Amino acid sequence: MSRYVSYRDFDWLLLVFVLMICGLGVMEIHSATIHTKFVGSHVKQMYWVAAGVGMMFLISLVNYQALLDRIHWFYIAAVASLVAVLLFGQKYLGAKRWIKMPGGNHFQPSEWVKLILILAMAKFFADLRHRELSWPDFMKAGAIVAIPMLLVLKQPDLGTALTYIPIAAMGVFLGGMQWRQGLAVALAAGIGIGAVFFIPQVHVLKGYQKQRLTSFQHPEDDPQGTGYQVEQSKIAVGSGGLWGGKGSQTHGAFLPVPQTDFIFAAFSEEHGFVGALGVLLLYFIVLMRLTQNAQTAPDRAGTFVVMGVVAVLSFHILVNVGMVVGFMPVTGIPLPLMSYGGSSVLFMFLALGMVMNVRMRRFVN
Repeated sequence: MSRYVSYRDFDWLLLVFVLMICGLGVMEIHSATIHTKFVGSHVKQMYWVAAGVGMMFLISLVNYQALLDRIHWFYIAAVASLVAVLLFGQKYLGAKRWIKMPGGNHFQPSEWVKLILILAMAKFFADLRHRELSWPDFMKAGAIVAIPMLLVLKQPDLGTALTYIPIAAMGVFLGGMQWRQGLAVALAAGIGIGAVFFIPQVHVLKGYQKQRLTSFQHPEDDPQGTGYQVEQSKIAVGSGGLWGGKGSQTHGAFLPVPQTDFIFAAFSEEHGFVGALGVLLLYFIVLMRLTQNAQTAPDRAGTFVVMGVVAVLSFHILVNVGMVVGFMPVTGIPLPLMSYGGSSVLFMFLALGMVMNVRMRRFVN
């Protein structure tokens, strides 16, 4: 491919909708933290968004085919970074997920690994020429995702590890998965889940992680313990009514970490059903725009890259919003572009930068 590309082919409309979501996030972070020790977090979030936009423009200029040709080195670096976290990472609340950087900042490698996995799966399936996925190729694709996923589970970080699954699922689906393979995965998942929850000798998940995955079904059974977050979140969402209210749950410090995992609950409380629906509509437009870019990609690899981003973004939105209203377990998965957090924001803009990268080359021969 030629290296001559133009920003005329940049998806400016997509960027506008993305920045609208980020703007709502900054606004809600400011409101949710104004009377807490986290006051001023919205300013840091604006810095992260600005840095993310800059990185998005930069990565859009690097030919994605060149990145795919070197993906094996990036994959090795990704695995090495996850091993480094286990060996040298900063421990916080019983988990090692961050590496301390100069200046007091913390880097979470498990976030950028998502982008590496998207590229790795795109390269793997783009190189396959047959329409149906063979069993050896199916197993190789699973191994590509399973290795970093197990390392992240070891930290332990269940939420981030779960976000790797849609990358694999989208890859094997577009890559020509046979129904027998899908059935085998479903059976293996069922057996694995049963073993984790009902066989005491299996220690894949910590005790509190198991409680998180089940307590959302009946949070009223332990409203002051494992069900507290879900109960307070549902109260916040319900008290918002149609147009929103004063945010008593959020500002009364009843809603836990309203600027991160439960930002959608805080936003719904203050802006009501109409505001929540507006945010979901913005996400829907972004997802549809991304899917359109996948359809116009210049090659098979480009399609896989963009759809990998769609899979991760969709999974984040589905699980976070479902968690807030009590339909999904509390796993610590943030709401993309709205939740406070540098690693999450930078990953999302890097992923969008890869989408722009593919789009800007759709007319290049």
